[in-house]
Amino acid sequence: MMQAAIVSAEVVTMPVGAQAKHKQQVSRPLNGMTRAQVEAKYGTPRTARGPVGEPPISAWEYADYVVYFEYDLVLHTVLKHQRQAQ
Repeated sequence: MMQAAIVSAEVVTMPVGAQAKHKQQVSRPLNGMTRAQVEAKYGTPRTARGPVGEPPISAWEYADYVVYFEYDLVLHTVLKHQRQAQ
């Protein structure tokens, strides 16, 4: 015999623009930069993954963000999430 469990959860909605406000000013690679430009300006990444798929997508991980490349060009840079002390 199965018993039902009562579960409750709170949904917290936060606009994307309000996330990581303290990091919005972090200097990071811009769309269209080449791998060589990124490495020259920001140094060697901590780790590099890929390429995967078609078109080939690869990722370079830095301390505060991850840079995604399509072929040799920056496609997007994503800030890493870090929990705030409460």
